[in-house]
Amino acid sequence: MALRMFEESDHAAAYLRYRMTPEEVVTRIMDFMKPKVEKKFNLAVDVGCGCGQGTVLLAPFFDQVVGTDISPAQLDVAQANSARPNVTYRQCPAEELPFEPNQVDLLVAMTAAHWFDRQRFLKEVDRVLKPGGCLALLSYATNDLELEYGDATSALNKICEEFSAVLQPFRHPLASASTSKIYLELFESCSYTDKEWNGRLRATRTVTVNSYIGMVETLAIYQIFKQQDPAGAKLLSDNIRNKLLGAMQVSSPETELTMVIKYFYMLARKP
Repeated sequence: MALRMFEESDHAAAYLRYRMTPEEVVTRIMDFMKPKVEKKFNLAVDVGCGCGQGTVLLAPFFDQVVGTDISPAQLDVAQANSARPNVTYRQCPAEELPFEPNQVDLLVAMTAAHWFDRQRFLKEVDRVLKPGGCLALLSYATNDLELEYGDATSALNKICEEFSAVLQPFRHPLASASTSKIYLELFESCSYTDKEWNGRLRATRTVTVNSYIGMVETLAIYQIFKQQDPAGAKLLSDNIRNKLLGAMQVSSPETELTMVIKYFYMLARKP
């Protein structure tokens, strides 16, 4: 991953605390792989692994799982919180992976591939995957998150839309197109014929108001705003938090509600 972002230690720690883990998509990935191979798989690689939340989800299915990232801060958090003996981490770009040709059973990137040099990355994927090995890329649209809390649901989502609208001018150029469009283009660019696209997999998580705000604050779009205007970013977070609490008619930012995430993903098998 040649683009250097998410490298501050506080930001990496916030990733671990607030980002959601895509268990539902990992289940779909393994269902896609299992019909072709009866025995346990050898090696999975999670590219752009960040703090390793998604990496450890692969551990039960593989002899070895390696998470790779270009950020030392993210990898420090991942290693400090890894209790799986078959999970290790390596620092490297997504386009230059430290594996031999035809070595990898599964290569996955979870909410990371939009930061890669996409054509170089696909070439590297083809180099390291075994024949029959699988590529899985997944993400979600950060401007399509929803909150649910009884009769306040409609009001909450108008507030979410307001949060997203204020942040839109701070989108990074590499993510200026809609994220789903970027992944669909990756799907179409992949030369493998055995492949699947899923445009929307709905997942729900119980979160608090504070953890929803914290999750949004980990996004690149918010971090760019924060770098340019720290006071303005804090004011925005505080304002959105207060509006959410008002709509819910509660006083505690630790009040729980439901967050809806809409994942999209591609799966492809190397011939």
